[in-house]
Amino acid sequence: MALQDRIKEAVDFIQPKLSEVPAYAVILGSGLNGLAELVENPIIVDYRDIPYFKTSGAPGHVGRLLFGQVGGKPVACMQGRLHFYEGNKPEDTVFPLQVLNALGAQNLIVTNAAGGINLDFQVGDIMLILDHINFTGTHPLTIGAEQGLYDFLDMTFAYNRELQEVARQVAASQDLNLREGVYLGLRGPSFETPAEIRAFRVWGADAVGMSTVFEVLVANLLKMRILGFSLITNMAAGVLEQPLSGEEVIETAGFAAVKMESLVLGILRAL
Repeated sequence: MALQDRIKEAVDFIQPKLSEVPAYAVILGSGLNGLAELVENPIIVDYRDIPYFKTSGAPGHVGRLLFGQVGGKPVACMQGRLHFYEGNKPEDTVFPLQVLNALGAQNLIVTNAAGGINLDFQVGDIMLILDHINFTGTHPLTIGAEQGLYDFLDMTFAYNRELQEVARQVAASQDLNLREGVYLGLRGPSFETPAEIRAFRVWGADAVGMSTVFEVLVANLLKMRILGFSLITNMAAGVLEQPLSGEEVIETAGFAAVKMESLVLGILRAL
């Protein structure tokens, strides 16, 4: 079945349940489920019930959509994202976002848990994503290329500068030391080696993770305004003399997520 037909079927399933158009899509990263608690009077739709949605199996990802109001704005929260490393195809990971856009979302706030590469960063910091490096080895739009449909996207201004300025102002009003930098996305699921981290630092990467880049690529194709944040849940391999674990990422994200919640809420109120 053609992509647009699958999107329409998913939209037709979700739309009758909604009372308003969700103008903002928010994607919650690992351990950041607390943001979902900000949604007022949520309408909950499980991924497994939506046509053509894959289920989210990664730790810390519930796998459902929440529709409602946050900061007076109509939002659709992805409480759990789909990852490439779970065995999904790149185009599967972005299908939920394409559906949310078809439902009316023209703005995307994307969050993730990431490892800190920048030696000035500390665990618990929030980084405003200025740009990204796609080192997954693939692209969510290659399926179109296989069908003879090429989208040579201009990625110069993928992350919206006006939204970034709002984020800076809100962070300043909250006395939050908002870091800024470049996010590098990998396929995963293994953590990086210390040698890889040293190489990524030379490339100009400040944080590293296993998500986000596919969603931003497709959101850019859809002409959505994009704002991205990384919660630094651990220092990347080799920065500290200690091993890394997924449990540490989830635990730290849960501890530091209140800062992210306050920031996102303030941004939505300010828009």
